[in-house]
Formats: sequence, C-alpha cells, structure tokens
Amino acid sequence: MSALFSLHSSSTLARALRICVPMALLGAAVPPAMADEDIRLGQTILLGVGDHPAIIPMLACRPTKSIMVKAGRELTLERVKVFYGNDRSKTLYFDKVLKEDQESGWQSLGSRLCIKRIEVYGNSEGSRAGVKVYGRK
Repeated sequence: MSALFSLHSSSTLARALRICVPMALLGAAVPPAMADEDIRLGQTILLGVGDHPAIIPMLACRPTKSIMVKAGRELTLERVKVFYGNDRSKTLYFDKVLKEDQESGWQSLGSRLCIKRIEVYGNSEGSRAGVKVYGRK
C-alpha cells in the first residue's frame, strides 16, 4: 500500500509542479503595466525618392497620444500623417535623417486619438528602408 501511495502522491506532485512552476516563472518575467505603454502601431517600407506615402492600414483604431518612428535603414523622415475619427487627419513634421535602428523621438498628437491609418513620408538612402511606427497610450 505504501508503494501505491508513493506513486500516486509523486504523480500528483509532478502534476502540481508542471502547473505551478511555469506560472511562477511567467509571473516573475512579466513586467507590470506602465501608465505610458508603448505599442507598435505597424511597419512599412519607404521607397527611394518620391512624394508617395508608405501606408500603414489599421484593422481597428488604436488610441494613441504620441508617435515615434524607428528606421530599419538610413532614411530621411519628413512627416507622418495620422488619420482618426471620420477621416480627420493630423500631420506631424519630423524632418530628420535617421541612421539604421535610430529612433525619431516622441511627438505628441495633442490628445489621445483613435488612429485608423498612418502615412509615412520620406526617402530612403538606398532603394528602400523599413520603418516601424510606435505609439504611446
């Protein structure tokens, strides 16, 4: 009987460990939410020269207070136009040369807007450059 009890209790212990240990590890690895949560709104590709925007469509509107752009390659970032509400828009002017993996810095939208679409204007130094747009809630 004692051998049967030890097998039963060890399998119960093993099952409890399989459940509790990952939960404890996940709880320790997940940072607490901050008031200014940064979210990636989308990414697109800027082509060489031209005044054609690189468009980031949104499946659902994303409430955002500030915008920041990160370059995948060297590029000249002119402006970012965000669309919200009933096709209202706001344009943020950056006019910066960004190196690879460089960030533009945060620009405020003035208030929290529910963004539906983003247009990025600029030129890449090569044939094309990846661009990631981040928002701050």
